[in-house]
Amino acid sequence: MSTPDKQRIFSISTPADFNHMALQIFQYQAKNCEVYHQFISGLKIDASKINTVEQIPFLPIEFFKSHRVLSSYAHVELTFTSSGTTGVTTSSHYVTDKTWYEYSFNDAFKLFYGDIRDYTVLALLPSYLEREGSSLIYMVQHLIKESQNPDSGFFLYNHDELYHQLKKQQQANKPTILIGVTFGLLDFMENYQINFPELIIMETGGMKGRRKEMIREELHAVLCSGFGVKAIHSEYGMTELLSQAYSTGDGIFVCPPWMKIMIRDTNDPMSALPNGKTGGINVIDLANINSCSFIATQDLGKTYPNDSFEVLGRFDQSDIRGCNLLIA
Repeated sequence: MSTPDKQRIFSISTPADFNHMALQIFQYQAKNCEVYHQFISGLKIDASKINTVEQIPFLPIEFFKSHRVLSSYAHVELTFTSSGTTGVTTSSHYVTDKTWYEYSFNDAFKLFYGDIRDYTVLALLPSYLEREGSSLIYMVQHLIKESQNPDSGFFLYNHDELYHQLKKQQQANKPTILIGVTFGLLDFMENYQINFPELIIMETGGMKGRRKEMIREELHAVLCSGFGVKAIHSEYGMTELLSQAYSTGDGIFVCPPWMKIMIRDTNDPMSALPNGKTGGINVIDLANINSCSFIATQDLGKTYPNDSFEVLGRFDQSDIRGCNLLIA
C-alpha cells in the first residue's frame, strides 16, 4: 500500500475514521518499518490477521535509543534527539518529511487555542536551547514565526527582560502564551512575581536535574501563585512523537483527532486496561507515518470516558521489566 496522505489523517473527525486509518497505517508500517516488522515477528504475531486497533502491538520506546526506526527510504530531513545526562543513551527520531510535524503541531495548536496570529508567544526553554536536535524548540520556533508578532521570542536566562515583556503584554491587554520548562519557570519566580490572570502558562515538564521533583498539584499551585493565574496548561509530547496532547488545567490532557492514548497492564504489556485503571501509556500517533505510529512509553497514566487522560508518573527500572521482555 502507498503512504496515506496528510489530508486524510489531519481531517479525521470520528472514532471510525481514526480506527480505519490506524489499521491502514499499521499494515503499512508492519511491512515497511524493519524494526517494527522484526518486533512483530518476535511476538509471533501475524500482522495480516490484525483487524482491530486493540490487537495492534506497541513498539517499546526504548527502540528509538538503539535502532533507526523508519518506515521510509526517503532522505532524512531532520533528526530529533532526546535530552539526557552524560553517559545515558538518548533517543533519535529520524524524520523524512518535516511537513508532517509542521502540519501536526500547527493543526493541534489551532484546534486547542485558535489562530496563532492572535497571540504573543514567549518561550523560556533554556535547557532545550542549549542543545541541538530538540523537537520542542523546532515547534516553538515555528509558532513564534507564525505568530507574526515582533514581541514573540525566546528567553534564555534573561529573566529581567522576560518580566518587562510580560508587563508590556499585560498593559497592552494582548493574549500571551508563556511556554516554559518547569525549572525555568521556577527559577524566574525566585526573583519576579507577576499578577497576570489572562496569561497562559504552558509548562512542558522537566526539572532536568536542576531542582527537586515536585508532584503536579504542588507545582501547579506554586506556578499559579507566582504568575497570578487560575490554571496551568501543559503539553504532552516527546522526541519520538510528532503530535502533542494539551491540558488546559488539572493535568487532564486531550489529544488531537489523529492521536490516541491507550493504557496497558504493567504486568502484561499485551493487555489493555479500561478507563480509570492505572497502567503504562501507549500512544497511537498517526502523524508518525514515516517512523512508527504505535509506541509503548515509559509513562504511567490512566484514561477517562471522554478520551482525556492523565499522566501519573514514570516506570522505575524494575517496572520496565515487562517492556524489556518484549525487546528480548
